[in-house]
Amino acid sequence: MSSKIWRASGNYRKNKKSYGFTRELLADKESHVEERIFSEMGSRHRVRRKDIEITEIKEIKPEEVTNLELRKLLGVETEF
Repeated sequence: MSSKIWRASGNYRKNKKSYGFTRELLADKESHVEERIFSEMGSRHRVRRKDIEITEIKEIKPEEVTNLELRKLLGVETEF
C-alpha cells in the first residue's frame, strides 16, 4: 500500500485558551493521520486527546504541499 499525503487541521485547548493547527503528513489512511496528530500534539504540547479537536482531514496532491521537508522528501521542486 502506498502512502498518501494528507492535510489535517483543527484546534486544541490548553490553559483555557484555544490554539489552531494545520499539519501535512504521509500516511496510508485517514485513521493513521488522526492517531499521529493525537500522538504528536500530546508529546510536543502536553495536550490530552480529549482536548484535541480535528476538524478536517483531506487528501492533497504533491503540488499542494507547503511543508518544505515533505516537499523535499517527495522530490517536488521547492519554488517558494
